[in-house]
Amino acid sequence: MSTAKEWSGGLRAAWLVLLLGLAVRLVLSARFNLVPDETNYWQWSRYLALGYQDHPPMIAWTIWLSTHLFGQNEFAVRLPSVLGLTLASFYITLMAARWFSGRAAFHVAVLSQGILLFNGAALVATPDGLLLPCWAGACYHAGQALKGNRFRQWLFTGIWFGLGLLSKYTIVLFLPSLLLCVIFIKSYRRRLFQAAPWLGLLLSFIIFIPVIIWNSNNEWATFRHVLYMGGIDVRSFLTWKYIGDFLLVETALLSPLVLLLIFAAWLTGWRGRGTRTDDVSYLIWTSLTTFMAFLLLSFHSRVYGNWPAPAYLSAIVLIAALYSPGRLNPGRRPNLTNRVWLLAVLTAYLMTVPVLVQVVVPVLPISVKLDRTARETVGWNRLGRVVHQVFKTMPRPDRTFIFGLRYQIASELAFYVPGQPRTVAINRWGRPNVYDFWFDDSMLRGQDGVGVTKSRASISQLRQVFARVELARELPVYRDSPLRGLEKVETFYIYRAYDFKGGQRWRPRIRDDIRATRQRASVSPGP
Repeated sequence: MSTAKEWSGGLRAAWLVLLLGLAVRLVLSARFNLVPDETNYWQWSRYLALGYQDHPPMIAWTIWLSTHLFGQNEFAVRLPSVLGLTLASFYITLMAARWFSGRAAFHVAVLSQGILLFNGAALVATPDGLLLPCWAGACYHAGQALKGNRFRQWLFTGIWFGLGLLSKYTIVLFLPSLLLCVIFIKSYRRRLFQAAPWLGLLLSFIIFIPVIIWNSNNEWATFRHVLYMGGIDVRSFLTWKYIGDFLLVETALLSPLVLLLIFAAWLTGWRGRGTRTDDVSYLIWTSLTTFMAFLLLSFHSRVYGNWPAPAYLSAIVLIAALYSPGRLNPGRRPNLTNRVWLLAVLTAYLMTVPVLVQVVVPVLPISVKLDRTARETVGWNRLGRVVHQVFKTMPRPDRTFIFGLRYQIASELAFYVPGQPRTVAINRWGRPNVYDFWFDDSMLRGQDGVGVTKSRASISQLRQVFARVELARELPVYRDSPLRGLEKVETFYIYRAYDFKGGQRWRPRIRDDIRATRQRASVSPGP
């Protein structure tokens, strides 16, 4: 057991680490263009609703609040996610301090700030950045509720779980994790027969009511999307082609040694070896359950690397409790364990810091084809300015809209075209998205458009929905690397299009596509 002085000293050092990480991310968040998904969620904030086609509404609500306080800029769009990771780190650090030691808390804080997966969730405004603090908050308060059986802790659990349901549906997996804890940890079983946990769950469902209302009015569009992403339309039930990618991506996002320590902690903690406590068991159930859910799903359909992210929150506390210098049981070879831990932390930072620097200054000696940060961020502000210049040459600017054939481009144009106009995604050949809820043919028919595509061949598609189309300009955009010089990232094709004939909304390619609704099926066939 650590002394009170060691405990408070370790915790103070942990808070300093979290504040330093927050400061670094706040600076970085304003230094690079928004990626397409970020501008898409920013667009949501301009069409506030109780729900959206892809996700629950929390990302839109928080971006709306932030941009109204700090302006329509990259910093404000990313601020909710940046703060979200700090709050998630605060909760898992506090968990380590209260359940184990101040030194364990310090090592949790240090490692949590160096993991690429978490930094990506913080610096790119997506629902994951809001899911993480909700999961961490629910995990902390549920653990405290199980230990102390305090009514208010169950209410806090319900609030965080409800906010998580408004953020991203992955948090649903927290319920089976918690249930397994209660069932398999003997001292917690009696909690099932008390009212407090169920009242907390009821409170979370009350918080979730806005999403139910929106979906009931929109043919359960969000749940259709979630089922589709989960592979419900995939005919083959079992496949091996995704499992390797899943494990490789998780290794890259966490770092190899951190992932190996997590696997070892699940095994070691499960088998006991002098470290099996109720707290350790709780951390195993709240991390392993979610990871296994996505591991099993990867045998059926593609699993994206960010999906299991919440599982690693309690997993980090677990490995700090078992392997960090602040661990429960030093064991027979403490120096070796300390060196392994230090190497794991250093490896995580060595894999994360260059990527963060690369976003601002492309210092890595890699081709632009391998530089996802460049493909996602470079050139959008310049594209917006050029599109604005073309727009001003249109004969009927008051009857002209700006569009993309993909929602990603349409959203980037909305943010980076001067004046931030209301842009349109012509989804006919793409995938269903929120633009189908904001626009229909009757709003656009007869108008002209200025549009952007990534392929010259797209002119044949545009001629199906416009009476006349002409190429206005080709715009190559470049990454300027100190080591490799100028390299072309992408070529955009900017078109002038006249007299829109109809065909804005997505059209299912197969009749039984689960994402298809009566609203979409009723769209006129068009030309």
